[in-house]
Amino acid sequence: MSNTKGLKGALMQELQQEEMSGVSYKNTLLKKQVLEILSSKGNSTLADLGRQLNVSTPKINELILELMTEGLVRDFGKSNAGIGRKPNTYGLEASSAHFIGVEVKRESINIGLMDFSEKFLKIDLDVSFHLENSNESLDQLCFIIEEFIKSTSVPKDKILAACVNISGRVNHKTGYSYSFFHLHQEPLSEIIKNRIGIHTYLENDTRGMAFGEFYNGIVTSEQDVLFINIDEGIGMGIMIDGKLYYGKSGFAGEFGHIPILPNDIICHCGKKGCLETEASGLAITEQFKKRLNQGATSILTNWVNDIKKINLQHIIHAALNDDMLAIEIISDAGEKIGRGIAAIMNLFNPELIILGGSLAETDAYIRLPIKSAINKYSLSLVNTDTEVRMSKLGKKAGIMGACLLARDKVLSIH
Repeated sequence: MSNTKGLKGALMQELQQEEMSGVSYKNTLLKKQVLEILSSKGNSTLADLGRQLNVSTPKINELILELMTEGLVRDFGKSNAGIGRKPNTYGLEASSAHFIGVEVKRESINIGLMDFSEKFLKIDLDVSFHLENSNESLDQLCFIIEEFIKSTSVPKDKILAACVNISGRVNHKTGYSYSFFHLHQEPLSEIIKNRIGIHTYLENDTRGMAFGEFYNGIVTSEQDVLFINIDEGIGMGIMIDGKLYYGKSGFAGEFGHIPILPNDIICHCGKKGCLETEASGLAITEQFKKRLNQGATSILTNWVNDIKKINLQHIIHAALNDDMLAIEIISDAGEKIGRGIAAIMNLFNPELIILGGSLAETDAYIRLPIKSAINKYSLSLVNTDTEVRMSKLGKKAGIMGACLLARDKVLSIH
């Protein structure tokens, strides 16, 4: 039977103990490094691990034996590589540790449970939820997570951590959310942790999606990547040299609040002319309703009786069914987003830009106007060197990133 007490103690709690001796501290760090190598590079031999960590084989053997006793690592038998005597290979015990990823959206929640080997054991997408800055909404969020945990067959003591991705300004180090649920003195991460009984981290939703797509999605060898989240808002996750970039205050990536448009529309951030005022999902929805009230036609009026009840998912569905009004408004938003991306490309000169979020589901209807605007407004040399791809993970990008962030924060990997 796997024993996760070793991981929870040695790899989470012991590192926070100031009285921990130098030998114990180094031993814990080495064990975390072994787990990091096995999680990122797969099964390895003692000799391979020793070379990568610059540690003697006897010491590596000692660490592996401890990790096997704790139920975190297993012996997978002889290696098939090379000639001569075959060494044993060691890898993670997939069922020994699990991580929960939660993506909080305005009208739904995506949540998943991942094992140590990055395999999802359970995923619930589009769980009904209404996000608002209230204690009632926070209670509902915690209840949904608690019910999800109960619905799995995994004991709670084998779930080492959870990560909750939420939109707006998030300080991932302190666990505070300043856009939603900033209702108490305690960090939001601590409030959720106390409710669900699992160590909890907090991250911005777009950065979580960027992380998931980078490590388990469309990215291949690229290291400098921008992830554009086109949803009800517009966000950007920045990966530089394979690491998330946060900026000094932790709020880098507010792409939707670049004052790029010549209008006097007041954004929800309090400023005028933000990209989100005309190109976000919320703006698209408002424009769509306005056009219908002005007499425009759409197949949506056959599906939704009250124009006031039309939401972004309705419009996306209409576009995918060749509704001309939906396509026109989405295309116009794409042109504005592409102009903004062109400016960002000229600044960052990234290797890859990934388009994700719910509006990415419209594929060519959003992608083609974005590409056209990029070609028109970005520098030719920069444009030539930057690829634009659609998200591979789609709706799973956020929970994939959240699970990986939870795991990596426990192991202090990236």
